Amino acid sequence: MVEPISLNKYRKEKAKAAQKQQAKENRVLFGATKSEKNLLKASDEKAKKELENKRLDD
Repeated sequence: MVEPISLNKYRKEKAKAAQKQQAKENRVLFGATKSEKNLLKASDEKAKKELENKRLDD
């Protein structure tokens, strides 16, 4: 005989799988590792400092 299944449990599992798939797509589109973000931030700060040092005083 076949075991009865809980439709609520099935629905939740299906929703969780959809959320995992969406998260995977978002990681590809928007994701950057923490080290990449820190590297980008450091290079932005360096460029800002260099620009500030080239500023002429009035």
